[in-house]
Amino acid sequence: MEDRDTFLREFRGETLGTVSAQSSPDEIFQNQTIRPILKLQNDLFVAVFINYVNKNKRDFYSYSVEKKLQTIENSIQKDIKFRNSLKGIVMALFTVDEYDIYIQNSSNLNKRMMNLLIERLKSQVQLFEVASN
Repeated sequence: MEDRDTFLREFRGETLGTVSAQSSPDEIFQNQTIRPILKLQNDLFVAVFINYVNKNKRDFYSYSVEKKLQTIENSIQKDIKFRNSLKGIVMALFTVDEYDIYIQNSSNLNKRMMNLLIERLKSQVQLFEVASN
């Protein structure tokens, strides 16, 4: 188990964002665990979202940029099955200790995780135009 945890921490890389003495435990978890995982898994999240819109939102590629941004947000917030799939992609890279921290406040950490993922996908909306070609 120790080998897996060490591997995961090294594989994911450094803390992203600021962690200080004033940081809340959730903010520390977000910056030390969630952000590095989201960055590492970025290409997979893009591919998963492209697959999602190809199966569920066939006309997505004809939407205006504003409607695409709204669709990204609504898809992650309202499609519980899709949301749980995305959470699983993140949680698979938690160490056992991180999972123990996560389950103590999973509701708030899930909100942080999904909000960060929504913003990450929105910031790459141009990739979803290329995917339609």
